[in-house]
Amino acid sequence: MKVTWLGGAGLLFEGENARILVNCVEEGAADVLLFTSARYLCPERVAAVLKKNPDAVVLASRSAYAALSDLADDYNITPLSPHSVFSEKGITFYAVRSECADEKASGFILDDGKKTYYVSGDTLYNYEVLDDVLELVEDGVDYAFLPINGRGGSMNAKDAADFAYELGAENAVPLYYGARPGNPDEFDFEEGKIVLLPNTPAEL
Repeated sequence: MKVTWLGGAGLLFEGENARILVNCVEEGAADVLLFTSARYLCPERVAAVLKKNPDAVVLASRSAYAALSDLADDYNITPLSPHSVFSEKGITFYAVRSECADEKASGFILDDGKKTYYVSGDTLYNYEVLDDVLELVEDGVDYAFLPINGRGGSMNAKDAADFAYELGAENAVPLYYGARPGNPDEFDFEEGKIVLLPNTPAEL
């Protein structure tokens, strides 16, 4: 899977059959738009993208779905609560808990049949969140994408690294820094730490 960090919470996953945008929108075509929280979307921008890509599937946490509900009659917008499962373009999406200021936010696991990619969204280090992920991926995820800014109900770099170890993650990618606080040098996950450069695709 080719993965591009688009800054902040934004990610682009590009597989053999799918182009998946996470927590952002852009003008290029996407098969799936995935939102962990309402805070990462502008309904007007999403509407503009869907108008150009009417076959795109939007997978949204409950808060994100509420923000997009006016578009639900015209486009394929699916609300996912923790423990919901949805398959599209050869990818299986599992919604899992998060613990943050948005009580209806969700994290997601993407499974392409070869590797698992956990996108936590906003979350604190929380044992119920850990249990949710490990219930689905008992041996640990291949890649964990975690916040390190320590703001708004999200982990700081130390907690995120400890969380990644508890997950049994093979690799971990720090996010939510740059324009925000957070220093990837403080993300102490030695063997599998991957620091992505903004807008630079990486094969993961």
